[in-house]
Amino acid sequence: MQQVLRLDLVSHGMTEAMRKARFPIDESLTEAGRRSLSGYRGPSGRQVRTGPERRTVETAVALGLSGAPDHRLRDLDAGAWQGRELGALPRDELSAWLTDPGFRGHGGESVVDVIERTRCWLAEIAAQEVATIAVTHPAIIRAALLVTLDAPPKSFWRIDISPGSGIRLHYRGAWTLHGTP
Repeated sequence: MQQVLRLDLVSHGMTEAMRKARFPIDESLTEAGRRSLSGYRGPSGRQVRTGPERRTVETAVALGLSGAPDHRLRDLDAGAWQGRELGALPRDELSAWLTDPGFRGHGGESVVDVIERTRCWLAEIAAQEVATIAVTHPAIIRAALLVTLDAPPKSFWRIDISPGSGIRLHYRGAWTLHGTP
């Protein structure tokens, strides 16, 4: 019987951009975001990876985890929209972004780009055969779920990932959704 490989994906804590429905910049967690994470301690004895942004590194520290930043776990690149509030964007462009997974009108990454980046990262984690905790972004967790479930990219925005929440994936020749860690 093949051994089960575990991957816990944890979303970073609350930030001001999340609170204000704004595209993020490299920002810290809010005080409320730090407090909400303070009582939890992550599992130990595993490989830990974080996105390179402050909010993911600070979340890992708040969870008692120490890990190496991994550029592939970075947030979706919003290009020219970085730092802007959703309500300030032209409606037709925002609608295209939310309905067309290939949209790159902001000059950053498309949803399809993020899914493919995440697919490659998941394949590498499976090949390493080391249980891993990844503190990352809702976009990366959504992408990992779509890869795991073989769901279409158009489903990306139908998955809500709360700040500080997590999911667990198992690998036994293919990724499966196990539940929350």
